[in-house]
Amino acid sequence: MVSLWKIFWIFAKIGAFTIGGGIPMIAAIKSELIERGWLNDEDFVDIIALAQTAPGLFAANIAILTGHKLRGVKGSVVATIASCLPPFLIILMIAMFFTEFKDNEYVMRAFKGIRPVVVALIGKPMIDMIRATKMKWWSWCIVAVSLVWVCFLKYSPIYILICVIAGALGISWYNHRKEGQA
Repeated sequence: MVSLWKIFWIFAKIGAFTIGGGIPMIAAIKSELIERGWLNDEDFVDIIALAQTAPGLFAANIAILTGHKLRGVKGSVVATIASCLPPFLIILMIAMFFTEFKDNEYVMRAFKGIRPVVVALIGKPMIDMIRATKMKWWSWCIVAVSLVWVCFLKYSPIYILICVIAGALGISWYNHRKEGQA
């Protein structure tokens, strides 16, 4: 069983060193938790999917779900506090001094330099998740249609999720009914 102190330390480290929070945290969380054997690939993908669809902050949702998987409610509380505390303290410090340095050329260059890193931190876990899901051809069709609807037709992801959930429930109901008749 993983100790609460280890959960706190890992999530505090992740919270302190992942720039951009949320999605960029995925790569750090994956490398920390899967390499330690605390989660497997399947559990990790499930946690990411649930965290993405649940209301609230993505990073906090990941911490809640992972902490719960590892140690129940206590694990959820510890992981959430640990993942939120370092960014809170860092932002507090930045806010205290940012007005003095916001127009500084070196600060502006640093922020511009961080942007590509954040893009890479978002892209890497997405590629890893695609590899881990082992999707079938019809899943790729859903991905392609969803991508077109969101990126080019500007549909809300909420409507796409509702359609996919309704379709999955309909197919599940049909298959269950078909099995009952056989």
